[in-house]
Amino acid sequence: MTTEPLSRLLPDDLLDRCRARAPRADAANEFFSEDLSELQTTQYLAAAVPQSMGGSGLGLTALVEAQRRLAASAPATALGVNMHLVWVQVARFLHERGDARLDWVLHDAVEGEIFAFGISEAGNEAVLMDSRSIAVPLGAGEGFRVSGTKVFTTLSPVWTRLGVHARIHCELEGVASEDEPDTHASDSDSDSEPQLVFGFVRREGVGTRAPAEASRGLAEGEISHPGTWNPLGMRATQSYTTELRGVRIAEADVAARMAPFDGTDPLILAIFSAFSILTAAVYAGIGDRALELAVSAANEVAVGPDGQEARRIDDPDIAARLTTAVLEHRASLDALELLARDVDEARARDDWFLALAAARNRVTDEARCAVEVAMRIVGARAFDADSELARLYRDVLAGLFHPSSSRALAKTVRGFLRAE
Repeated sequence: MTTEPLSRLLPDDLLDRCRARAPRADAANEFFSEDLSELQTTQYLAAAVPQSMGGSGLGLTALVEAQRRLAASAPATALGVNMHLVWVQVARFLHERGDARLDWVLHDAVEGEIFAFGISEAGNEAVLMDSRSIAVPLGAGEGFRVSGTKVFTTLSPVWTRLGVHARIHCELEGVASEDEPDTHASDSDSDSEPQLVFGFVRREGVGTRAPAEASRGLAEGEISHPGTWNPLGMRATQSYTTELRGVRIAEADVAARMAPFDGTDPLILAIFSAFSILTAAVYAGIGDRALELAVSAANEVAVGPDGQEARRIDDPDIAARLTTAVLEHRASLDALELLARDVDEARARDDWFLALAAARNRVTDEARCAVEVAMRIVGARAFDADSELARLYRDVLAGLFHPSSSRALAKTVRGFLRAE
């Protein structure tokens, strides 16, 4: 990535302000409104849109670098913006491969619309490949009415376009109850093969919405946010649980229809690659910052057990821990950058899903290790709840909960081993 786009999209003074605001947003459990406003001003949210469409034209490799920089300053801001950037990158992925179905997403991103990721569902370990939500067709060319509950819906207060998926059920006319129906049980009662629909719910009108205003701007249906957002880390993302009741996906906003567990549509690889790589980039940025703090602390002069002053890096144990952490971090970054470059170059791979899941898990695992090493080297002052490292320690744990999980990765590996 050249320095010019980076300095324009993420200037140092903006990053400094984001870093200064991060502790307050975390402590108050409030949305990163000021950060978002500044990032919109620099047009960072359209960074991946091709220049011919009004964006900055950053490829995925460059976007990874940018997200690392933002995450090193304000992890929750980076993770929140990330879910918008995922959809923009999905549209870019398809566009570059001659598939124009989501070109409108690129145009909307330039116009200032904010996209959110409404895919995750409690109890749905299949994630992209199936859904517990239901989509009722509204007639030829009319789209769908969607009901169901999505979890970890980052950017809940501000999104104007929510990307969702749901199982198509022609026979259901009502909306889902709090206890959602077992969608699998009704498959045998249907004359047609089960299908998923992927598409976008539109919520018009800019600005921050309180939870009670979640339905404002919808053409049809209701949205509510049951429960309370009070997580251990990544608090400023305000990733509310989102209950959809009869919300509309217009036919023009349908991205794909496909059978469950059918990964052949390019949309699936587009989503999986964008989500895996960009989410990993956020945690790589946390690792970057943790090691920066660790190196700074290791070069401080301290009084040793023999009463002599020496830099901490001269302690063999500290030197060994820090060396290992730096090397592991470097290796995980290389794996991430290689995959991003393969996406940018549209390389064919037989192991895309395995490689992406492996890299996402490796980067997030390594980032947690880097933060722990930094905690050990910085010492007791890092254990202060108000310290930056304490916040990074809590934020980095969120990496455990993003798909694909380590358990899902192990299952994928076993599948590859059986195929051999």
